[in-house]
Amino acid sequence: MKYKLLALDMDGTVLNSEKKISPKTFAAIKNLSGGGVNVVVSTGRGRAEMNDYQEILSVMNYGILNSGGLLFDFFKDEPIKIHGLNEEIILKLIEFGLEERAMIHMLTAKKSLANENDIQNMAAFNMSVYHDMFNRVCIRCDDFKKYVRENPGEVIKINLYHRNSESRDRNLARIKPFNLSISFAEAFNLEMSPANITKASGLVELCDFLKIDISQTVAIGDAHNDREILQTAGLGVAMGNSSDEIKKLADFVTLDNDNDGVAAAIEKIF
Repeated sequence: MKYKLLALDMDGTVLNSEKKISPKTFAAIKNLSGGGVNVVVSTGRGRAEMNDYQEILSVMNYGILNSGGLLFDFFKDEPIKIHGLNEEIILKLIEFGLEERAMIHMLTAKKSLANENDIQNMAAFNMSVYHDMFNRVCIRCDDFKKYVRENPGEVIKINLYHRNSESRDRNLARIKPFNLSISFAEAFNLEMSPANITKASGLVELCDFLKIDISQTVAIGDAHNDREILQTAGLGVAMGNSSDEIKKLADFVTLDNDNDGVAAAIEKIF
């Protein structure tokens, strides 16, 4: 089969442990894109968190961002499709975050919002590796509830970064009755999107937009929030650094993200 679209996760997949794209991986992506394959990013990150990677965005036209809540055209720098969270649910999620002293992180079509004190204390949430990026790209927000009320319909996704697994699990129990899409990408976080919105639903919408059959797609990922897309794409590939759970869902396993697993998969498939 000739695959027409490759959906790539960022953290733990395209990016190595230092949050960088190796020259070999970039070259493989660029060559594939230049050969006529739609190479798209599929990530829990929002648009603002992609700003450090302008080089790779230059060869990726589209993005499945905010864990499927946002389809984005990078070349036009505008949304294609937005799935916003319900305002009352957002306010509840904020309350739960405050109760657990979690770091609250809200994503809109182009903005990333967090509290200044939390950004400067990201080690407490096991998120030190992201401190530099958050410090540069996040809009500071002191009152999340006020922002939501003054900007109705903007918030697409909320991340709650907890201090430990016990705190995360308490909030998971509180959040489950709301029938949201909940995923985990970091040690103690919860990522909340509208019901049935995942990277997989984003892939289906993007395929409809581009007139590509889902069977002609490949997805590569490594984490809990990649489960659905690995099972939905025509071919699902797990990174070598994935958990055993994710590896079992994939059609095959490539090398890890510090050994150019994406480049190896591209060479094998395409």
